[in-house]
Amino acid sequence: MSNSQMILVAGPYRSGTGDDPVKLAANVRAMNETALTLFRAGHLAVTGEALALPLLETAGSTRPGDPLYDEIFHPIAEQLLSRCDAVLRIGGPSEGADRMVAQARAEGKRIYLSLSEIPAAV
Repeated sequence: MSNSQMILVAGPYRSGTGDDPVKLAANVRAMNETALTLFRAGHLAVTGEALALPLLETAGSTRPGDPLYDEIFHPIAEQLLSRCDAVLRIGGPSEGADRMVAQARAEGKRIYLSLSEIPAAV
């Protein structure tokens, strides 16, 4: 029997970036690299950004924090997390990532603070 988990990778997206596109992209890359490590360990790793960013572009969002961003970005992550088994919190300060941890705790999901805490799926 597999112990594969669906894990939301939650880390900083906007925090500390001044909304600089290069810094935003670096934060997304850090979450994607973590997700790849989890995938290679047999888990289904997801990020809210992977779903929200294409929708924001399609909706016509022009910048982080605009009304479309507020409508889509965090609500997508919150819905996604509700369908996950766990959350992995990575990176530095982030109000949004901390909200994901609080939601996971409220929903009784596993909370990981390090890749080393997560067993490989069998």
